[in-house]
Amino acid sequence: MLKRENPISIEGPAGVLEGLYFDQPEACGLALICHPNPVKGGTMLNKVVSTLQRTARDAGYATLRFNFRGVGGSAGSHDMNTGEVGDAEAALRWLQAQHPELPLTLLGFSFGGFVAAALAGRVEARGEPLDRLILVAPAVSRLEDQPLAERCELTIIQPDDDEVIEPASVHAFSAGLQRPHELLKVAECGHFFHGKLVELKELVAPRLGQV
Repeated sequence: MLKRENPISIEGPAGVLEGLYFDQPEACGLALICHPNPVKGGTMLNKVVSTLQRTARDAGYATLRFNFRGVGGSAGSHDMNTGEVGDAEAALRWLQAQHPELPLTLLGFSFGGFVAAALAGRVEARGEPLDRLILVAPAVSRLEDQPLAERCELTIIQPDDDEVIEPASVHAFSAGLQRPHELLKVAECGHFFHGKLVELKELVAPRLGQV
């Protein structure tokens, strides 16, 4: 079976967004993956994002990753706030239009963790179903004023030696959540999971239903 993603274009709030879509035969669910900080060079081709996409693909999901506004071939300029959440919302609408009946998982890395979490809050506020939210080294400081999802399954994965996102801030964020969730700490691991991508996949795969 071919496992190649197809380049697509999505109409976003600031113009066309470029994405990579994998149309899974007999998909069990949808996975939308949000990339790290655009200002720091983050794109949908980031290796953590690529690992999350392959993990979801191998678990039987149709997947979509995309570039935020001002990144790669995506139109517009960086907002570094709710603008990127709007981009993710447009990408989500496109993905759901392909398979309207399938359950949804949102995944985000670093800045993309903020975007995925903020989008999850919007989805639940509209009364729409959301299966799970997986946040990898999320930029939790950006979530202080964001309404958060309360009903979906939530997994937070945090490297112990993160040099970009202060681990203590993520631990405090987790401790302050008034809802069931799990916090998985990755020992001897930096922000970009150098040498730890297999371990990341092994943490994410079972949470997507892959044995």
